[in-house]
Amino acid sequence: QVQLVESGGGLGQAGDSLRLSCAASGGTFSTYVIGWFRQAPGKNRELLVAINRSGGSTSYADRVKGRFTVSRDNAKNTVYLQMTSLKPEDTAVYYCAATTPSRVVRRQFDYWGQGTQVTVSS
Repeated sequence: QVQLVESGGGLGQAGDSLRLSCAASGGTFSTYVIGWFRQAPGKNRELLVAINRSGGSTSYADRVKGRFTVSRDNAKNTVYLQMTSLKPEDTAVYYCAATTPSRVVRRQFDYWGQGTQVTVSS
């Protein structure tokens, strides 16, 4: 079973950049597909991007495509989310989650981090 810990959140202004990290332990990290989600107050949690086990394939939600970039370093058991051109509407708690390739097609993620807050002011 893998444990996930997010870091890198904080305060920023519109137009700023932030990089989030998702560090994994307790499992074979390279066997998991990793997704980044966010949940803003009063809104449903949304999937932003998923990255496959090797890091060679990614899938982005339209609202972050071109602004957010996901990458992973399996040697460090870490996935990163580089966020640029931040907007106030990006304010949310950001989560990473892990699943297997067979379950990601149904957006079923089994292991979750505790989340990290990102707040963007105008």
